[in-house]
Amino acid sequence: MDNTRDPSLRLRPWASLVLFLSAYSPLMLILIIKDYDATSPGLLPQNPVFSGILLLIAVFSSLAVLRSVREIDGGLTVTVTKASNKSGDMFGYTIPYMLSFMKVDLGDWQVIVSLALFLAILFIMAYRTQTVFVNPILALAGYMLIDCTFKRGDKEIQAMVVTRQPLAVGDTCRMERMSHYLYVAVKDNANMDKKGTEK
Repeated sequence: MDNTRDPSLRLRPWASLVLFLSAYSPLMLILIIKDYDATSPGLLPQNPVFSGILLLIAVFSSLAVLRSVREIDGGLTVTVTKASNKSGDMFGYTIPYMLSFMKVDLGDWQVIVSLALFLAILFIMAYRTQTVFVNPILALAGYMLIDCTFKRGDKEIQAMVVTRQPLAVGDTCRMERMSHYLYVAVKDNANMDKKGTEK
């Protein structure tokens, strides 16, 4: 059966957008700090409305992503056969952070439109390639990106796995599939304890 067109294997656009925005929430905070003017009345940023919007987006998207990942507690039980740490790939998201070293005027509509267009292109690329989980916020929260091969019965699958606990050959985990080649792992402590007892 060809399930390459299965929409259930692709993150919903709104969920992907929240994930994408959370990846750039530190950049939003940096832009707010750069917009801050110590001489302004009330110690507000030069562009308080836009800075306030950025702050809300940064906080909401980050909290939503971290909560969603923590609440994942299901999926298929599998056994890890190969695992390689690819967390360094999360640094790919830091390239647009170079913007923080440039002069960005949040009151200039041309700058805002250009920035929005740039981020929109990055989002489309991330959504099309299903790499929105390659997220520095998850890295800051202690999550890793693992290139993993695992077995369920006689079937062996290779995919990228987001996990908060290291995965080793022989570990038993529950994997929740986010897309064709992306899973979130929940370590099955009960099975791990049983495995240790049997030894």
